[in-house]
Amino acid sequence: MTTLPADCLLPAAAEEYRIRSADGHWIHAAAYGPEDAPLVVLAHGWTCSTRFWAPVIHQLLPDHRVVAYDQRGHGRSDRPVTPAGYTTVKLADDLAAVLGRVVPAGRRAVLAGHSMGGMTIMAAADRAEVADRTAAVALVSTGAGDLLAELKVVPDAVRGGLRRFLGRQLLHSRLPLGPVTPLSRAALKYATMGPATPADRAEVNARIVHACPAGVRHRWSLVLGGLDLYAQLGKLAAPTAVVVGTHDRLTPPVHSHRILAALPAPEGLLELPGVGHMSPVERPAEVAGEIRRLVRSHLNTARKVAE
Repeated sequence: MTTLPADCLLPAAAEEYRIRSADGHWIHAAAYGPEDAPLVVLAHGWTCSTRFWAPVIHQLLPDHRVVAYDQRGHGRSDRPVTPAGYTTVKLADDLAAVLGRVVPAGRRAVLAGHSMGGMTIMAAADRAEVADRTAAVALVSTGAGDLLAELKVVPDAVRGGLRRFLGRQLLHSRLPLGPVTPLSRAALKYATMGPATPADRAEVNARIVHACPAGVRHRWSLVLGGLDLYAQLGKLAAPTAVVVGTHDRLTPPVHSHRILAALPAPEGLLELPGVGHMSPVERPAEVAGEIRRLVRSHLNTARKVAE
């Protein structure tokens, strides 16, 4: 049995929430760190949960109030019972509900979204109730559209229509992932992490992804396959930083460059050499450092935030 890194285990929550979204759906969220510290809200990606953010939470914990929530269908949030519950509009509704509950009146937060979490922030870019509570944004390992066209999970030797077909089959698979095995862990590491990622972090990644119900994974894959949020990028008025790994096969750096070019208030692009799609687990110090930089630059706070 692989021993998991200590920073990949969630710390004890200071507060937990059950938040009702616009359609009556219940969202689970948890807060960590000092109540009076600068506020950061984290939205995880497809097939993940709040557990995914544990390494970043540990980095920010001493001098930030960090709230992480489970996207609908994931973790401890309720699972939609019909296909209508799986849309980017619903993701935006959930984010608005979370911010309305955890961001006190008169305060703002730095938002960070990984993969589908970044897409959630883009989808909510035209929501006044979200913009009013947002000081700055970090979009981490994400894309606004054309995900199947740019997918690099299928080897480069496979080209053209066959490459897109195989990518679509992998993305939309209905098959349960089953228990984590050496083979499944290695395959998932190839698809989602950099080649130098340590075995214990690949194990953490596999346990989180395998815990996502197959039906939820499939339903959200259909949303991602048809994603088009390019028009939303021009509405994301908050200062926004973009982070991507150079070895990201799911949302390769081309997506980050497109996002950066379309943002009204770009805060720069941080490329992490050798890192795959799961950058918050692979390189939490750098991801947390970018969030910390946004807090220092854009959140007025009496509490000093470390460099």
